[in-house]
Amino acid sequence: MSKSITRDMTHGYPTKLLLKFTLPMLIGNIFQQFYNMVDSIVVGKFVGKDALAAVGATGSSVFLIFGLTFGLSAGISIVISQYFGAGDYENVKKSFATAAYIIFIAAIIMGTIGFFACRPLLELLGTDLAIIDQSEMYMKITFAGIIGTALYNGISAVLRALGDSITPLIFLIIASILNVVLDLVFVIVFGWGVPGVAIATIIAQVLSGVGCIIYALRKVEVIQMPIREFKPDKDIAKKCIRLGIPVALQNSFVSVSMLALQSVINSFNSVNMVAAFTAVNRIEQLVMQPFMSLGVAVSSYTGQNVGAGKKERVIKGIKSGVIIILVFSFIMTPAMYFGGESIMGLFARKEDIDVVIYGAQGIKISSLFYSFLGLIFVTRNFLSGAGDIRIPMVMGLVEVVCRVTLSKYLGGIIGFQGIFWATALTWLVTGIVGSIRVLSGRWKNKSVVSYDKVVE
Repeated sequence: MSKSITRDMTHGYPTKLLLKFTLPMLIGNIFQQFYNMVDSIVVGKFVGKDALAAVGATGSSVFLIFGLTFGLSAGISIVISQYFGAGDYENVKKSFATAAYIIFIAAIIMGTIGFFACRPLLELLGTDLAIIDQSEMYMKITFAGIIGTALYNGISAVLRALGDSITPLIFLIIASILNVVLDLVFVIVFGWGVPGVAIATIIAQVLSGVGCIIYALRKVEVIQMPIREFKPDKDIAKKCIRLGIPVALQNSFVSVSMLALQSVINSFNSVNMVAAFTAVNRIEQLVMQPFMSLGVAVSSYTGQNVGAGKKERVIKGIKSGVIIILVFSFIMTPAMYFGGESIMGLFARKEDIDVVIYGAQGIKISSLFYSFLGLIFVTRNFLSGAGDIRIPMVMGLVEVVCRVTLSKYLGGIIGFQGIFWATALTWLVTGIVGSIRVLSGRWKNKSVVSYDKVVE
C-alpha cells in the first residue's frame, strides 16, 4: 500500500491529523467555489443581472438531483474508511469496484431525470419569465455533463476515505484554472453567455475526474486489482446503498428546503433580489468550505477509528473539530459582517446598486450564525462516519421544516431580509439537533465493521 498517498488516522494527535487532512481539501474546495463564483462574476459583469439571476435560479434544482448521487458517494466513503481502519484491504478493493458501478448507474439515471425535469421544476418554482429560458439551458447542459461531476466526486470520496486529500486537490486546482480560462473565452470572446459558463464547467470537471482516476489507479495500491476482479460485490453494494440512501435523502431534504426558499424569493418578482440572493449564496458557499472540509476530515477520521474500535479516540476527534469550528467562526463573522458590501460589489455592475444593497443586508444577518453552520457539518459528518446515518437524515428533515416554515412566515412579515433570518435560524436549530445526538453517545454501536462481525 502506498503510504505516501493514503493516511492511517488511527494513530497520532487528532487535531494535527484533522488539520493536515482539512487544509489540502480546503484549498481544493476554495478553488472549486472560486470557479463557481467566477461563473457568476463573469455573467454578472459581462452579460448582466438577468444572466446572474438565471444562473442563480438553477442552484437548488441542480443540487436536488446531484445531491442524491453525492449521497451514495458518502455511503461508499463510510464503508471504505471503516474497512481501511480495520485493516481489511481485500474488502477495500471490493468496495472500490462496487462504488464505480453504483456511481455510474446513479449518475446516468439522475442526469436523465434532471435533463427532462428542469423546465417543470423552474415553472413550479415560479421562475421569472425574463430568465427562465436561460436557466433551462444552463440546467440542461449541466445535467448532460453529470458524468464528469460524478467521476470526480466519486473518486475523491474514495481517496478521502483512505486519508488522501492531496490527490483530489491537485486535479481540482487544474480544473479550476481551466474553468476560469474557458469561462472568459466562451463568454467574452465567443459571446455564449449563460450556456458558455455551463459548458466550461463540464469540460473542466470531466478532465479533472478522468485525471484523478488514472492517477489514483496507478499510485494507490490498496485499490489496484486485475480487470477481471473489477466487479460489484452484492453484500458490499447493499451496505453502500444502505448507508448512502439516508445521506442521499438528507441531501434531497436540504435541496427541497432550498427549492422552497427559491420559490419564496421568486415570489417577490424582483430580478434584483434573485441576483442578490445568487451572489450571497456564492459567498456563503465559499465561507462554508472550511466547515465542509473539516466535516469530511472528521468523517474519515471517525470512520477509520470506529473501524479500528478506538471509540475514546473518536471522542477526542469530535472535540478537536468543534474547537476548530469556533475559532474559524470568530474570525469570519466580523470580517463578513463589516466587509459584505465590498464583496457584493464584485458581482454587480455600478448601475446595479440595489443588488449590492440587498446582498450586504443578507450577509450581515447570516454571518452572526456561522458557528451553528459549522456544527451542522461536523456533527453530521461525525455521525455518518460512525455509521449512525439516520440522524443526518433527520437533520436534513429538520432543515426542510425550519427553512420552509420560517422563510414563508418571515418573508411575509419582514420581506427579503426574512429569507436570510430563516436560513440563519435553520442553522441554529439543526446544529443543536446534531450536537444533542453526538452528546447522547448512541452512535457508538453503529459501526459497519462491528455489524459485519456480529452478523457474519
